[in-house]
Amino acid sequence: MTLQGMHHLTAVTADPSANVEFYTRTLGLRLVKKTVNQDDTTAYHLFYGDGVASPGSDITFFDFAVPLERRGTHSIVRTGFRVAGEASLSWWREWLERMGVVHGEIETRGGRRVLDFEDPEGQRLALVDDGGEGEAHPWSGSPIPAEHQIRGLGPAALSVPEAAPTHALLTQVLGMEQVAEEALPAGEVGTLRLYRMGQGGAHAELHLREEPGLSPARPGAGGAHHLAFRIADGDYDAWAAHLRAARVPNSGPVDRFYFRSLYFREPNGILFEIATEGPGFAVDEPPERLGEKLSLPPFLEAQRRSIEARLKPL
Repeated sequence: MTLQGMHHLTAVTADPSANVEFYTRTLGLRLVKKTVNQDDTTAYHLFYGDGVASPGSDITFFDFAVPLERRGTHSIVRTGFRVAGEASLSWWREWLERMGVVHGEIETRGGRRVLDFEDPEGQRLALVDDGGEGEAHPWSGSPIPAEHQIRGLGPAALSVPEAAPTHALLTQVLGMEQVAEEALPAGEVGTLRLYRMGQGGAHAELHLREEPGLSPARPGAGGAHHLAFRIADGDYDAWAAHLRAARVPNSGPVDRFYFRSLYFREPNGILFEIATEGPGFAVDEPPERLGEKLSLPPFLEAQRRSIEARLKPL
């Protein structure tokens, strides 16, 4: 019963049409599911992933009409995407420049070569060299050459004012292993701790930034909402029982139709989710047609007409 790595990262956009344009045409990801927030059906829930909608490849967005995030601690501060090699990072640096995307330079962080950049709303992202490990599932409709396409999620970075309580949950409850610690770059005060899930790899790493001098973040567009970790379908009940036994306040079992979830906050207030790999996004539409129409789970299907009437056209 171990975490397998990242499942998805959910963020917030106030401009869903521009969001689709950026993540499909600039980043070359596939829109693998167009659905709604199951707790607020006036908002889209958009999922972007690789060519076959692999678990662990998804960045997802809630469509909320809110101001931009005020950056700070107690928050998820950067989402990593994996690419295969430094040649891909160099290709992406030129592509982002050509597309007018705000970006940094290729540097080393946490033992890996990375290229930081932002989406049009200031969502902080990074391309991470994963050394070509594991499988890749390119999307034939992507404007990005197959060899340079994003392969899935990489390390996500959290900012907390005090690392010890979060460290205890990550290691003692979630079974992660701290594998390194380093100072933050020049000009930043604090430390960076690196954690590994399961067998490790860039898809199964978490970065924890201890930044005691920062004010708390204010959630908003261009910010992250929650981070989900991937588990085997058969481990779901055991994880629910484990959280109860560890006395971690949580949502209890939640069936999202495409996967099953457990939600809880770590001690510094960041929302975590544990999610199963299946049944997956092809449960209600053919794999070759993913994301082409509005999909609703069965318990919302009777409300389709009213739901569609309240959604913005994309």
